[in-house]
Amino acid sequence: MPAPSPLSLDRIVSLQKSDRMPVMFLGHGSPMNALPGNEYFNSWQALGAEFGSKMARPQLILCISAHWLTEGWQLTAMARPKTIHDFGGFPQELFDQQYPAPGDVAAAQAISQLVRQRGSLPLGLDEKDWGLDHGTWSVLKPMFPGADIPVIQLSMDYSRAPEEHYALAQQLKSLRDRGVLIVGSGNIVHNLRQMQRGAAANQAYDWTLEFDQTTGGLIQQGNLGALPNFLQWGSLAKMAHPTHEHYLPLLYAAGAVDGKEPMRFFNVDYQGGSIAMRSVVWG
Repeated sequence: MPAPSPLSLDRIVSLQKSDRMPVMFLGHGSPMNALPGNEYFNSWQALGAEFGSKMARPQLILCISAHWLTEGWQLTAMARPKTIHDFGGFPQELFDQQYPAPGDVAAAQAISQLVRQRGSLPLGLDEKDWGLDHGTWSVLKPMFPGADIPVIQLSMDYSRAPEEHYALAQQLKSLRDRGVLIVGSGNIVHNLRQMQRGAAANQAYDWTLEFDQTTGGLIQQGNLGALPNFLQWGSLAKMAHPTHEHYLPLLYAAGAVDGKEPMRFFNVDYQGGSIAMRSVVWG
C-alpha cells in the first residue's frame, strides 16, 4: 500500500503546515531534576526559551517516556491528562508538582489513523487510565511552564524488538511538518542497581562511559540506523541497561530524523556514575 500524502493529516485534524519542528531526546535522570535549582532544570528551561525566538512554538508535543510500557502501543486520548507521580521516597514538594497541559483527542485519533494507513500496527487510544508521567512532565514543565501546548504521550510495547520501535518512529516523522514536537525522554545509560549517590557529575563507571560514548558517536556520525542494534553489544549493553526501557525513547527520537540533520549534544555528564544524562536536539 503506498504511503498517503502528509496532507492526509489535514483532513482529520486541524494541525497546520508549519516550519519543520526539531526532535529531541532528553536524559531525564532523577525525578528531583524536575525541581528548580539544578543544572538539568536550567538546561531544559533554556531550551524551552529557544521556542518563539530561534524556533517556532510547537502546536502539539508528542512525548515518548521510559515510564509508560503497555501491551501494544497506546496514545493518551483525553482532554485533560492527569499529572502522574510515578515514584516514591521523594520530598512532598515533588509530589505537589502539577503540569495541567491539555491533551488533544482529535490529534491522537489522527495520529493513530495515520500510522494505520501506513501499514504499521495500530496505536490504541487510552481515554482514561494514563496521563503525563514524570518522564514527560519533569522535562516539559521547565521548557513550557505555561502548560498551554497540548501534550500526547505514546506508550512503548516492551515486548517488541528495538527495530520495531525505530520503525514506528519513522512513520511519525511527517508530523514534524505539522507543528508537532517529538520528544523522547529516557537515559542513554540507566542502571539504578549500580548507582553511587555521592558520585560527581564527571564520574562514571568504565562501562557507563563506553556505552555513552559509543552511542554518542553513532549519533554524531548520523549512523542512526545502528542505534537499534545495541543489544548486540553483549555484556556492555547488559551493564548499561539491565532493562532497556530508558534506551527505547532514544530510538523514537532518532527514527523521526534524517541522519544528515544538524544535531547538538548537551548535558553530557552523569548521575550516580551509572546514569548518562546526554541529551540531543536534531534540526
